[in-house]
Parts: sequence; C-alpha cells; structure tokens
Amino acid sequence: MNLLTSIKQKASTMMPELIAIRRHLHSYPELSMQEKETSAFIQSKLTEYGIPFTSGIAVHGIVGLIRGRNPDSRVIALRADMDALPIVEKNQVEYCSQNPGVMHACGHDVHMTSLLGASKILNELKNEFEGSIKLIFQPSEERFPGGASMMIKEGVLVNPAPEKMYGQHVLPTLEAGKVGMKPGKYMASTDEVYLTVKGKGGHGGTPELNVDPVLIAAHILVALQQIVSRNLPPQLPAVLSFGRFIAEGRTNIIPNEVKLDGTLRTFDENWRAMAHQKIRKMATSIAEGMGGECEVFIDKGYPFLVNDDKVTADAKQFAIEFLGSENVVDLDMRMTAEDFAYYSQLVPSCFYRLGIRNESRGIVHNLHTDKFDVDENSLEIGAGLMAWMAVRGLGAVKSEESE
Repeated sequence: MNLLTSIKQKASTMMPELIAIRRHLHSYPELSMQEKETSAFIQSKLTEYGIPFTSGIAVHGIVGLIRGRNPDSRVIALRADMDALPIVEKNQVEYCSQNPGVMHACGHDVHMTSLLGASKILNELKNEFEGSIKLIFQPSEERFPGGASMMIKEGVLVNPAPEKMYGQHVLPTLEAGKVGMKPGKYMASTDEVYLTVKGKGGHGGTPELNVDPVLIAAHILVALQQIVSRNLPPQLPAVLSFGRFIAEGRTNIIPNEVKLDGTLRTFDENWRAMAHQKIRKMATSIAEGMGGECEVFIDKGYPFLVNDDKVTADAKQFAIEFLGSENVVDLDMRMTAEDFAYYSQLVPSCFYRLGIRNESRGIVHNLHTDKFDVDENSLEIGAGLMAWMAVRGLGAVKSEESE
C-alpha cells in the first residue's frame, strides 16, 4: 500500500474520533490567552498518541515533534490556532458551547482537530518518511499582539528550524470536499484605530453653549473615508472601517467625549504608514477646526500574509493528488487578517482554506457569527490532506509515486 492510500484510509478510519474531538473542543471554547483546558486536552491527546511535546509556550501554546527516519535531514511545521470568540452561540446542536458568551465561531476547533488527526496519522507512519514534523498549537490568534508573534519570540521557529510551513483555515463560502489556495499576497495587514473626540458637553437645547463632540466625530468619520477613496492607487486594495461609535449622552444631553473604534487593512507597508499619518492629521485637524480635540491611537497589528509561490504551487499539486483537480480551487485576496502572517514573513509558507459549507443542511453562516457551524465531513479532508502535505513537503514520495 502506498502512502497516499494509507493516509486516506487512516483519515477515514479516524472519522468517529475526529468528530468526537471537534465536538468536545466546540463545546468548551476558551477566549484568547485563557485556553488552559483546551491546552490540557490537546496535551492529553498527544500523550495518548505517543508524541513528545513541550507545553507552556506563550502561556498555553504547545509544540510537538514527530521524528521520522534521519530526523535532522529536513523539518517542516504544521500550525493550528486554539482560541474562541466572545459570541453567544445560537445553534441548536448537541455540541453547542457550554461556556456562556464564548463560541468557536471561526473554526479553530476544526483546525485543532485536523492537526491532531494529522499528528496521529503521521506518527503512525513515521518510519515511512525522512525528516521531522513540528506540530504548533497556538493560542490567541484572535487578539493582538497575536499568539504567533509570542510563540516566535519564545523560539517556536528554532531548534529545529522548519524550512517550510503549512496552515489551514475553514472557509464557509467553499463547499465541503474542496480546498482553496492563493499564491503571493493573500490576507491583509490589520491595524486597530482608536479615536477619542473631546469637546464640551451640555444641554441639547443650548448647542451654542457646547462644543459638540458628537457632531465633530461624525465629520471625522465621514472625512476619513476619503483616505481610501481619494488616496489609494487603484491596483492596491485597502479598507478603513469603523464598527464602534460611542456617544454616551441622551436625547437632550451632549456628552463631553465620543469614542470611535475601527480597523485599517491593506497589502502595502508604505501605504499603511502613510494612511496612519493621514488618519492622525485629518482627525486632529477637523476636531481642532471645530473647537474640540481628538486623540488618535493606532495599534499596529498583524502584517499581511504572503504565501510563498513555490510552497503554494507544490501544496496545490499535493491537494490535487489527494482530492482531484476538480476539488482544488484558486482563491482571491482577502481583506480579513491572520496572525499566521508572522510565520509566513519568516518561513516559506502556504496558508490554505478548507471548505466546510453544506447548503442542504443549512451550514451556510459566515465566520464570527452566532450560527456558524461546519459540515463535519470536512474533518476527514482536514486531517488527511494535512498529513499528505507533510509527507509530500518532506519529499517522502514523488509525484509519480502518488498517482
């Protein structure tokens, strides 16, 4: 039996276990930097599989290592994120979140399940390939400064150093049974923008006695949209959006200050820096011109994510071998962000997408929503394809041998 067939059979046989793992993780989600029980569960599975690991990296992170034949010859890394989101789940399923106000609404339960499944498969086949596979279970992808940057600072990319890296993320717009990839720039950088507009509050019926921060903030909000629409080169995508506008007054009470929170996303570091300057200058100038002031804080977040052309081209070929060309699709750039970008800027990487959509079962809801769910048939592909990519990435088999 060749390795491809063996991996497919093992992934299929593991399905009941994969579903059980995913449902346990989904039932007990934990927020960023609070993944204590999640980490303990992963450690228990790695121990069960006989895979050595180090825990406590960036608080709750885990790094396992599978050593094949001639283990120091080549090293690749596989990564899954662990944290959940502050969302109240509305799904009526037996594995609904048991932790009130916390939900795996971004598929990290699937990511962990896939990597655990791949880990078990690879460890059982470690005498069939040369090199080592590093297993990275990372906390806090959803919150700045990002668990990836923290784990990198604590040495996750050394001793041994991977020569390439793969990461997987679910995609609700892609049917279960398919995967998608995009070489080059794929996901945007992300910065958090915080504005505090200060004026002089008072009675709503005597606006002439006030310096109205609500009106000032409204002018700033509208004007800032010009930064993208009037300054951005057509070939360069970017987004500046504000999702929070807090003016704690009443119908007849003008508050003393207003807070606006937003996000800036782009794919160009020079334009990113220029946009920061324009946001500061425009916001402060408008506020000053209207008699108030504006404090601007921009929290520079994740860099843009770059998929290495060669690693991604190879990964696409590996996926075609595993799934068939009809089930491997090309993706467009996305304005969403991922702290896998920190890895991709240091190690040639491929961050690919796993389809989880099933319209006939109503599994159609987007990421970060209270009814997000996945077609669990995708777990077999999630684990099996990741294992296949690992052995192919190590050069354990050649293309013609996999056919």
